[in-house]
Amino acid sequence: MAAPDESMNSAAVKRHPVLFRAIERRRHPKLRRGDITVTDESAVRRATKAAALGNAMEWYDFGIYSYLAATLGKVFFPSGSDTVQLLSSFATFAVAFLVRPVGGMVLGPLGDKVGRKRILSFTMILMAVGTFAIGLIPSHAVIGLWAPVLLIFFRLVQGFSTGGEYGGASTFIAEYAPDKRRGYFGSFLELGTLAGYVAASGLVVVLSSLLSDDQMLTWGWRIPFLVAAPLGLIGLYLRLKLDETPAFQKLEGGQARASEAADAVETSATGDLAEICTRYWRPLLLCIALVAAYNITDYMLLSYMPTYLSDELGYGTDHGLLILLVVMVVQMCVINRVGRLSDRFGRKPLLMTGMLGFLFLSVPSFLLIRQGSVVLIALGLLLMGLSLVAMLGTMSAALPAIFPTKVRYGSLSVAYNLSTSLFGGTTPLVITALISAFGTNLMPAYYATAAAVVGAVAVLLMKETANKPLAGSPPSVETEAEAAELVQAQSPVPRF
Repeated sequence: MAAPDESMNSAAVKRHPVLFRAIERRRHPKLRRGDITVTDESAVRRATKAAALGNAMEWYDFGIYSYLAATLGKVFFPSGSDTVQLLSSFATFAVAFLVRPVGGMVLGPLGDKVGRKRILSFTMILMAVGTFAIGLIPSHAVIGLWAPVLLIFFRLVQGFSTGGEYGGASTFIAEYAPDKRRGYFGSFLELGTLAGYVAASGLVVVLSSLLSDDQMLTWGWRIPFLVAAPLGLIGLYLRLKLDETPAFQKLEGGQARASEAADAVETSATGDLAEICTRYWRPLLLCIALVAAYNITDYMLLSYMPTYLSDELGYGTDHGLLILLVVMVVQMCVINRVGRLSDRFGRKPLLMTGMLGFLFLSVPSFLLIRQGSVVLIALGLLLMGLSLVAMLGTMSAALPAIFPTKVRYGSLSVAYNLSTSLFGGTTPLVITALISAFGTNLMPAYYATAAAVVGAVAVLLMKETANKPLAGSPPSVETEAEAAELVQAQSPVPRF
């Protein structure tokens, strides 16, 4: 006998109580206690620590490259004007972002098939190897053209590995964390971002203070890159000790019975790249827009700003880095509070606060910075820094929730890295070129303002996901009592 047609007229269905109850059970299956994940606090904290350390290493590398851009331009590229060398250095910085989408397209879907843990361990190895190898490359004066060629090659290695890093790390934390605290634990991922930047800028400031310009050019610049090896080993050790995420384990074992809030995923999903791009193109576009706005402002403030202060305003490199270092420390002090606020008030209000901050404060902030006073520079950077931290503390919990469990790693990796490559990694190069073309050093403010407009529209279009189960996964709670309450709170199926 043919299966009942669920699309038949609702009034007709309600006249057949048995049929109606069967359809309702299929649409919203009743949760059993075994369907609900009760998280282990210590396991969640270990997973958060391992994911955040990997993210810190990724941004430590990009921070080092950004803060040493002028030095690296002299080491690896032929003699020429300072502007040409700087553009060449930033172009090499952007090269790594060209291969990031490839890494996301390859490693992301693999993470949905073989597990988050394996791919995240692999990305950690690749990142450490690529960063360490850059510290060993001879200069252009020693091996000529091979110097920039090798630099570009290892930047490509870094870019490929990074393609699977953020999507996997944010997915890892999101799937380990309880629903009511996902924002708080997710904020530690971006705490790792800031920690990586702080470590990079702090180390560059120390080396620049202790070493002469000639020493920095000959061997001092290598030290920050060589430090990546021990950091990578520590991160790999922490990741290998972890279990796979509870959400992936239940999905892999065929035990995932989603709640009504998480029941939208179709069980026929395979997670391959073609399906991600055809079936999930709407959330992909939304994610791309959010990441574009977030990354332009992020790279503009944390990566490009030291170069802007020194090259455009003639400010001392070390002084600019020290001011930015203070701003980032302030961000680190408040970012977990932002995560808690996103759990309490929702992801959208916090994200919109950050977008509107850049929309209305970018130009005033740069006008303050252009005054040249230490106090005014610090105030301008702090205004943008607080706007950015509203996004930093929220985005790592908001983005994974856009996609269902079966395709979360792959979809997020594809969208995040495509957007980052087009808009984030090119930010220093684009801003430098725009300043040169239009002759105004307010171009970074205009660029950030335009990004904020796109981001604000994207936030309006996204759904609120705070305190809800991840799509395609059962609820995740902190205690047995909460699980019992969830089961008890389910309403019985109406009878007619």
